[in-house]
Amino acid sequence: MSMAPNTQRRDITRDRIVKAAAGLLRDQGPGAVTTRRVAHEAGLQPPALYRFFEGKDDLLDAAADHVFAEHVAGKQTVLPSGDPVEDLRAGWNTQISFGLANPYVYGLLLDPARAHDTPAQARGVEILAERVHRIAAAGRLRVSEERAVNLIRSAGIGTVHTLLTLPPGQSDPHLADAAFDAVARAILADEPAVPTHDPAAVVAAFRTLLPELPGLSKAEAALLDEWLQR
Repeated sequence: MSMAPNTQRRDITRDRIVKAAAGLLRDQGPGAVTTRRVAHEAGLQPPALYRFFEGKDDLLDAAADHVFAEHVAGKQTVLPSGDPVEDLRAGWNTQISFGLANPYVYGLLLDPARAHDTPAQARGVEILAERVHRIAAAGRLRVSEERAVNLIRSAGIGTVHTLLTLPPGQSDPHLADAAFDAVARAILADEPAVPTHDPAAVVAAFRTLLPELPGLSKAEAALLDEWLQR
């Protein structure tokens, strides 16, 4: 069923407003995202914005989500290589670069007072989880996939925050690489899992096979997964 003309026009107008706000936010920061400036950039009268957004905070959230959604869409086009660890490193570098290039957006996305789950943020975590899953399936993960994802996310957020807040002249161009290497040592086995060498890596690899095991009900597979996590 095609979209009603009025609904389509409304969506097009809203998208124009969000893109205008996103450009101002990305280039000049939240202070530049005023009703008057956004309306001017979108070719509208200021009162028109209130038909789509309750206020500036609502518009800022939509603008930040738009910028991040474009970033995530770009990550989805990257095909996996034959080395899941290098794919993880490439994803880490991409995420760090995004944070450093978009400090205003990054700050809004991580503000505890504004934090909320969006489809783009959820998809970003899914992409990271998929990369971690491939490492586990290769027998290279020494911790659970859940812990690996959380460690990588927390280290990435901390790295970006630190680099953005370092005083001028004290920037550390190698900090991001060192942070990744530290996380890699914590979550990765040196070689593919061998039971006598790294039982934890074997467990992590085995967990990736649970959905494919024949003869187990969903409840049985979930129980086995719980035992393996312990």
